[in-house]
Amino acid sequence: MNPQSITKMSRAVLVTCAALALAACASTPEPKEQMAVANSSVEQATGNAAEAPAELSTARDKLARANVAIAKKDFVMARQLADEAAADAALAQATARSARSERALTEVRESIKQLQVQLNRS
Repeated sequence: MNPQSITKMSRAVLVTCAALALAACASTPEPKEQMAVANSSVEQATGNAAEAPAELSTARDKLARANVAIAKKDFVMARQLADEAAADAALAQATARSARSERALTEVRESIKQLQVQLNRS
């Protein structure tokens, strides 16, 4: 190898290393959208606190932990926790809907039984 090709190769390696260093320094952006979705989801699920307290508590806890991660500039963890908080809030809402549906079904079955008793008397 001649000195020119070594110099060109050294420059290429230097440019590659510089590009990799810049890429490594590029941080993950703050998960503003995920935090907004998580906040909204938890807020909406708050109305279901009585029917899904465990799920709502988990969602609130993860949202609080996401806020701590944001304060620490750990945006990867904040994004993950915000996504999990939104999912847990959705689970709380689904659990509450299921509980309401079960109660409604129980009421309908009871009404049917009462109607059957009335028909049998006739």
